Amino acid sequence: MTTTVATEPVAERPGRGMQLADRVLDRVWRLPSGGRYTVTRGLRAPMRDGVELIGDLYTPADVEPLGTILVRGPYGRTTLNSLAFARVYAARGWQVLLQSVRGTFGSGGAFDPMRREIEDGQDTVAWMRGQPWFDGTFATLGLSYLGFTQWALLMDPPPELAASVVVVGPHDFNLSAHGIGSFSLADFLGWSDMVAHQEEGTLLRRLVRERSAARRQQSAMDGIPLVASGEALLAGKAPWYRDWASRPEPSDPFWRPMQLSAALDRVRTPVLLVGGWQDLFIRQTLQQWTHLHGRGLDVALTVGPWTHADAAARGGGRVVKEALDFLGSRVAGRPATRPTPVRVYVTGADPGWRGSTDWPPPTTPRSLYVEPGRGLAAAASGRPAAPVTFTYDPADPTPALGGPLLDPKASGVVDNGPREARADVVTFTGEALTETVEVAGTIVVELAHRSDNPHADLFVRICDVDERGRSFNVTDGFARLTDADREQVVRVELAGTAHRFGPGHRIRLQVSGGAHPRLARNLGSGEPAATGSTLRPSARTLPVDGRSRVLLPVVG
Repeated sequence: MTTTVATEPVAERPGRGMQLADRVLDRVWRLPSGGRYTVTRGLRAPMRDGVELIGDLYTPADVEPLGTILVRGPYGRTTLNSLAFARVYAARGWQVLLQSVRGTFGSGGAFDPMRREIEDGQDTVAWMRGQPWFDGTFATLGLSYLGFTQWALLMDPPPELAASVVVVGPHDFNLSAHGIGSFSLADFLGWSDMVAHQEEGTLLRRLVRERSAARRQQSAMDGIPLVASGEALLAGKAPWYRDWASRPEPSDPFWRPMQLSAALDRVRTPVLLVGGWQDLFIRQTLQQWTHLHGRGLDVALTVGPWTHADAAARGGGRVVKEALDFLGSRVAGRPATRPTPVRVYVTGADPGWRGSTDWPPPTTPRSLYVEPGRGLAAAASGRPAAPVTFTYDPADPTPALGGPLLDPKASGVVDNGPREARADVVTFTGEALTETVEVAGTIVVELAHRSDNPHADLFVRICDVDERGRSFNVTDGFARLTDADREQVVRVELAGTAHRFGPGHRIRLQVSGGAHPRLARNLGSGEPAATGSTLRPSARTLPVDGRSRVLLPVVG
C-alpha cells in the first residue's frame, strides 16, 4: 500500500524564463533593475462556506519585505498577470499575495462575477492574520476587476489595511453596465465571452480563439433579441449575462452585492486612484476622487491618455512607479517624491502632464452655439435657419467608433471620418482657432431636439479637427429619452476630460442616435432593449434657433 504524504508549499526561485521576462518588462517600462525573489505556490485560504481560494506568495529573497500587498482577481496567476501585479513589486522589496477569486484558476466554488467579493476578501484577510509570513499590515493593489475587489474589502476596512492603489477600478457595477443610460453591450458581452473561455485548451488554442473573437462577438451583438443572441454565443458558460443585460434599474436587489458606494464613506486609509481619459470607468474614477477628496482623505489621482487596456500596457511603467512611490511613503515610511496629489495628462498638449492640488482646476465657462450652416460660434447670431434633420434606424444602427471600450483594438482616439460620413450622423464645427483653448473637467451639451418617435437616444461627442480636416474624438456622452416626441432641450454631461485644442484646429460637435454595439441600440418600439424584437426608426429634428450649445470649462 502506498501512502501519500501531504506536503507544505515550498518557496522556489524563478526559472530562467521568468527572469528573462522580468528583465524585458523592466526595459519596456523603463524601470530600474529589481532584486531577487522567491515564489511559494498553491497557498490555500479557507472561506466561511468551506471553499478554498488559491494564491501564490512572492517574497523578496535578499531583504526584509517593505510590506505585504494583497492582489485578488479572476484572470489567473500566469506569467502575464504575475509580471504586472506581483513579480515587479516583489523584485522591489514587497511581499505580494496574488490570489485567484472564487471559481477561477483552481480556486473552489463557482465564478459569479463580483457577487462574493465582500465576504471572500474579508475571509482572505482573516486567513492572512494566522500566517507566519504576515507582519500585521498590508496594502491592496490592482486594475479593473482587481480594483473592484479592493472596493469590496473597503466595505468593511480591516484594521491591518494601510493603503490601496485602485487602477481603472469601478465601485458600482450597475453604473458600469447601465449608468450612462443604455447597456454597455460590447464591453460586457465581450468580457463574458472572454472570461467564460479563458481557462480552456492550450495557449495556442486560446490565441486562435481570441483572433476570431471580434467576428463572433459582432455577430452576437447584431442579433435581436439582445439577450437571446448573446446567450447563443456564450452557450451557457456565462449564466450571469442575462441578469446583467436585462436588469437596468439600480434599485434591483440583484445589484446590491456589486454596488459599493458605501466604501467611499468607510475607507480611512490613503488611496491612489489611476484612470484613463478613454477608459470605460473614467466617470467612476473621477467620482471616487471627488468623494474621497471632499472627505479630506489622503487621496491621489493620476489620469493618463489611456484606454482601459493601456493602463496596464502603455501606461504600465508610470503606474508601477507611482504605485511604488505611494506605497513606499504610506506603508514603508519612505520619503514621497510625488509633488502634487493630482497628475493628469492634457491630450493635445506637449508636454501633456500637469500637476495640481485639486481636480478639476479652476476654469471659466465658455459657450459655443449651434449656428446656421452647421457651425459653432461664440455667440448666437439670431439669424433664422432651417432645422437639421437625420433618421436613426435601429435595423442599421449608427456604429460606434473609438472611445472608452474594453477592446484594445476598437477603443481610444481615432479618426471619426468614417462615422461622420454617414447620413445618420450630423456635425457642427467651429472656425479655426487663432489661439489655444484648453479644457478641463466636464463638457456639457445642451441640444434642442425632437423626434417623431417618443423612444429615442442621443449620442453626442466632441471632436478635435486638425489642420488636415481629420476629426478625432475627445469625449462623449449619451441620453436615453422616452418622451422624445416632445420638443425639448436635452442636457448631456460628457465624460470628464483634459484636452488642448491648438491654433488652427476646430472644435466639432457630433450628434447621432446611438453608438452600436458600444451601447445597446434603442429599438424605438418601447420594448425592453434586452428582450424586445420590434424595430422602429426615428426621424430627428434639431432646431437651429440659439438654444443648442456646447459649454466648455476653459482653463485660464
